[in-house]
Amino acid sequence: MAMAYRFRHAIQFTKFCYKSTNYQRINQGQVTLRRLSALHTNHARLLSSQAAPENVQEEDYHNIVKNTEKPTGAGVKHEFQSETRMLLDIVAKSLYSDKEVFIRELISNGSDALEKLRYLRLSKNLSVDEGGDRNLEIHIATDKQNRTLTIQDTGIGMSREELISNLGTIARSGSKAFLEQLKEKQEASDSAKIIGQFGVGFYSAFMVAERVEVFTKSYAKDAEGLHWSSDGSGTYEISSAEGVQSGTKIVMHLRADCREFSDETTVNNIVKKYSNFVGSPIFVNGKRVNVIQPLWMLEPKEISAEQHAEFYRFISNSYDAPKFILHYTADVPLSIRALLYFPDDKPGLFEMSRDTSPGISLYSRKVLIKSRADNLLPKWLRFVKGVVDSEDIPLNLSRELLQNSALITKLRNVLTARILKFLHERSTKQPEEYNEFYKDYGLFLKEGIVTSNEQSEKESIGKLLRFESSGKSPGELISLPQYCENLPAEQKDIYYLAAPTRALAEQSPYYESFKKRGYEVLFCYEPYDELVLMQLREYKSRSLTSVEKEMRQDTDSDKDTVYDSINKDEIDKLLGYIKSVLSKQAYEVKTTNRLESHPCVITVQDMASARHFIRTQSQHLNEENRYNLLQPRLEINPNHPIIKKLSGLTTSDPKLAELLTKQLFTGAMVGAGLVEDPRILLTSLNELLTLALDKY
Repeated sequence: MAMAYRFRHAIQFTKFCYKSTNYQRINQGQVTLRRLSALHTNHARLLSSQAAPENVQEEDYHNIVKNTEKPTGAGVKHEFQSETRMLLDIVAKSLYSDKEVFIRELISNGSDALEKLRYLRLSKNLSVDEGGDRNLEIHIATDKQNRTLTIQDTGIGMSREELISNLGTIARSGSKAFLEQLKEKQEASDSAKIIGQFGVGFYSAFMVAERVEVFTKSYAKDAEGLHWSSDGSGTYEISSAEGVQSGTKIVMHLRADCREFSDETTVNNIVKKYSNFVGSPIFVNGKRVNVIQPLWMLEPKEISAEQHAEFYRFISNSYDAPKFILHYTADVPLSIRALLYFPDDKPGLFEMSRDTSPGISLYSRKVLIKSRADNLLPKWLRFVKGVVDSEDIPLNLSRELLQNSALITKLRNVLTARILKFLHERSTKQPEEYNEFYKDYGLFLKEGIVTSNEQSEKESIGKLLRFESSGKSPGELISLPQYCENLPAEQKDIYYLAAPTRALAEQSPYYESFKKRGYEVLFCYEPYDELVLMQLREYKSRSLTSVEKEMRQDTDSDKDTVYDSINKDEIDKLLGYIKSVLSKQAYEVKTTNRLESHPCVITVQDMASARHFIRTQSQHLNEENRYNLLQPRLEINPNHPIIKKLSGLTTSDPKLAELLTKQLFTGAMVGAGLVEDPRILLTSLNELLTLALDKY
């Protein structure tokens, strides 16, 4: 049963515009239709094959806009009700954010008219006189001299009653009524082609036109030609017309300030931007415009690599080919058709900026809603290019803005999870190609771990991280799942070490004991890697632990140890001496048995955070406050020759012992990455060397 939406007060309509209170009913109806469509899959395939565009090439000139229409007889004037006049003003001046979308709206209306006729052909076997063999097309003609824009379709057309009902009533959606009829007949598969929902798109023409004329003729046999005209001021006129072709023709007499819409190049660009993938051919001044197929609507096996490359260049404005392609279709929990591309080229500086939106174009039933939909994917996936088409997206009346809805969050979660699953599959099936991709785009994945609020999502991203490790050859990368597979039974945590290079990592004093115990350690070469792993926290219930943190937390490293050539009393005396020399620097001094080739090491409570603090904030603190915040612990190796020598120097040469102690502490701070400028070593080192050489 057809439904007409009438509103008594302008304020009610305004609320409808911005809140779309009736959308829930429309959306629920669409969900119901999709469920019913499972009973009509054969009919759906037939319709799809009929409606899908062929492999289109550039066509010869073809134009049906003849300007043969002529109103006849006396016109009958109709007057909009006072509140409807106000509503028309809202639609024409306030509803849409960009004037150019009126072309999208009128093309969508024309597409619906074509789909309705296509349906009647299949269901009623129309005769030739009823349009049974008519080409289903949309034609656009521009006339700069007369400042007009014409949009004509060969669709179902309108009778006089339908013309009054559809164009004389604001927010009366003929497409919505058609969907309701299909729902009653349980012919849900036919609804997938219908774009219109709200019935206000036609009036967007008044954003740019000072007068609009409509010539229409119903598909029915012996139907009369009709002429509708209005200047949008509150009245419209309907009269008979001769020379009218079956379908609907809209002639817009443009305002002087909107003359650009009578320019062929401008119209071509708008059609390609918003309506390039409408199922029926669109011609502008006799030349077909929509020559690229909506690949996301096709079966993946039907698409060639050349088609993917061409489509990728079209949507991404780039010249490379995609490295990976994700073609994804789902009906539950949401209706989604997505075609996503992962670039082969290195990311540009613009993509690296967090202010950049993901390169995803959002479509609804093949009509562009938003060219860069910034809320369909998280920011860290901004390198992904492609198209997402969903009929479930909650749009407002203008079909431009997404409502703040839980459906959008659900859609984003579904897409993000599918992308992560896809990348994991590629990492296992195409490891070499994935490692090349990770080299260029791994930074985005790490950003995802830092910015995500869900631990499950962090761990899904964590699967995709790659590191060198102490157990692999230089240059060979390992994932967290692979690391966990090789753990010895007694190892509970996943260990990592931050260092600028592999050579420095293997020479690090923090790594010595792990090498001795045979524990594999991940090497993090980038400054932000350890912050990423801190944010990840754990993987598969295994804590991610810095080797530096593990050393500080090891309370047994100085117990029950026998030291060579130095007894406990000498050690205690030495510890007391070092504490007195470093009283304003070292928070604590202790021995450790974790070192072999190094005389000492610095540990702090949270090394990664401390290093980040030093890089970003240390210039704002004096030296005393810096050490108070860091609270560094100096751990010495009593078996090392330097420490043994220092023990004797404390009494035989106090000055040299003091310089040596300070040098050991500063060197350990530099080795820990807690000194931003290592040149601080030079002055004290020169003083130490000078004093040492004076002894000879």
